[in-house]
Amino acid sequence: MIRTPPPATVKNVLAEALLFRARTIQALALAILAVIVIIGRYAQLQLIEHEELTSRSERNRIKLQPVAPARGLIYDRNGVLLADNRPAFRLEIVPERVEDLDATLAQLRDLVAIDPDDEQRLKDQIRAVRRFQPVPLKFDLSEVDVARIAVNRHRLPGVDITPYQTRQYLYGELYAHVVGYVGRIDAEDQARLDSRRYAGSTHVGKTGLERFYEDLLHGAAGFEQLESNAAGRPLRVLSRTPPSAGNHLYLSIDHRLQMAMVQAFGQESGAAMAVDPRNGEVLAMVSLPSFDPNPFVRGIGRSAYAELRDSPDRPLFNRVIQGGYEPGSTIKPLMVLAGLELGLRRPDQGIASTGQFRLPGNSQVYRDWRAGGHGWVDAREAIAQSVNTYFYQLAVDMGVDRMSEYLGQFGFGTPTGLDLLGETRGVLPSREWKQANLRQPWYLGETVIAGIGQGYWVTSMPQLAQALSILAMRGERAPLHLLRATQEGFEAPTRHRETSRSPAVPVRTPSNWDVAIDGMVAVVHGPTGTARSVGDGLPFTVAGKTGTAQRVSRREGQRSEDLARHLRHQALFVALAPAEAPEVVVVVIVEGGGSGSRTAAPVARQILDAWWSFRPGAPESQT
Repeated sequence: MIRTPPPATVKNVLAEALLFRARTIQALALAILAVIVIIGRYAQLQLIEHEELTSRSERNRIKLQPVAPARGLIYDRNGVLLADNRPAFRLEIVPERVEDLDATLAQLRDLVAIDPDDEQRLKDQIRAVRRFQPVPLKFDLSEVDVARIAVNRHRLPGVDITPYQTRQYLYGELYAHVVGYVGRIDAEDQARLDSRRYAGSTHVGKTGLERFYEDLLHGAAGFEQLESNAAGRPLRVLSRTPPSAGNHLYLSIDHRLQMAMVQAFGQESGAAMAVDPRNGEVLAMVSLPSFDPNPFVRGIGRSAYAELRDSPDRPLFNRVIQGGYEPGSTIKPLMVLAGLELGLRRPDQGIASTGQFRLPGNSQVYRDWRAGGHGWVDAREAIAQSVNTYFYQLAVDMGVDRMSEYLGQFGFGTPTGLDLLGETRGVLPSREWKQANLRQPWYLGETVIAGIGQGYWVTSMPQLAQALSILAMRGERAPLHLLRATQEGFEAPTRHRETSRSPAVPVRTPSNWDVAIDGMVAVVHGPTGTARSVGDGLPFTVAGKTGTAQRVSRREGQRSEDLARHLRHQALFVALAPAEAPEVVVVVIVEGGGSGSRTAAPVARQILDAWWSFRPGAPESQT
């Protein structure tokens, strides 16, 4: 059987074309839809979620975290710790991780006490730093504060509790004007400090030795490379460059003598210094009343600061460095030395003291402190009894220009260079000084009162201590300084002071030094001395000189003690001991003390007694 093939089909080209077109359109539509989806997602990521994703990316990065160095400690000459570092916690805010700063601060106020000044300081600093840098809000948190913030930390993004070391002044008021204090770095500090060296640091020296030796105490910052997560929490330390700690400082101050000096003043206001004239080391230095520097480290409140600032007792005022006083009769030994060296007087040349002095052709009477005068006195007795009329005539014979030139060799009218900022220059009166500063001529009557340390005279405690040290060393000068050594055992850097004595006052007749010092010995140990009451029972010889600087004029016969305290005379006393080979110079001023012999000399006696007990080589029973 023969099969026949099926009939041939005819290809429908048109139908196939229509089918292909439909499928092509469908594929193109799907492709376009896919592109639209991709573009939409890209737009969402780039436009809508860009800020959030960028922030997450920034937080998931490796950060270079500064590590603040440990600040150098400060010790006295015997190793007594004066300024320490103790562990503490501070409250910080990272601006980039805080969405609403005001809301965050409101939440924090419900947990801890925050001073409005601290809030304003925080906002000011946020504007000045990069947003990823933490900014401190509150220092020295209590354990309760730390616990409250830790419990609520999940509700406080951008808020951190950071451990750090805070400065602590172990003896508070005792060293406020010597050691000074550190405070928060402000805009003025940021402008002058090396930003890299102070990276991570929040405090800088503000006053005293903390400020003067900031470059030694601070050290240099270190750095850590930290890997952080999206929440900003550190995951691990990738690398670390440790910080370099600051230098420890060892002062020339003797803590025992410093305490004794404060106790000697009792309730009196004033200032005092004790100096070793052989090397210029300051053994003790106080300004009273004082204040506690520790609140300044944490950030003292506005009201507390205003109370200190506006106090009539001026506790913030450093009387030693910033105070200017008339030296009064304390310059009389130097005047005697000048008169002898200039050939105007001989040691045994005397005058008849009647208690009054007049310039030729002038009715003005310049009186002595003792009515009726002192009788016949020579150079030594003029010092011992502080005979004003002797020095009135000597000043006239010498003239103000020669007086200024000679006493200028002792350092008056020029800062001593003591390693504290803000030392007053003082005034060494002269014809040239008055013309330059007051545009007035000099009068002979002004020379008369300049001869007893009054009138235009202004001197500082360091200047008096330096002048007496030069007298003690018979013309040699050892610059005053507070820093004795650093932790490496090096002496104080030479850029801050000289390290050896140098000739300051040349003399033609060495025995003239003895005349001035003998007169001062008679002040304390002589039968007519103005401070003989403090010489009883001394186991060593003291050369001293009382001084009384008049603050305001008073009616004849009215006693200084009858005036209001702020109108009374300034009371001064200076001393060298032991007189035959001085190892210490003591300078004391009691504000409103009225009389150097009655108020300042007894204070100096207590200081000298303490020094004798603490000096090297003193018996154990005395220390």
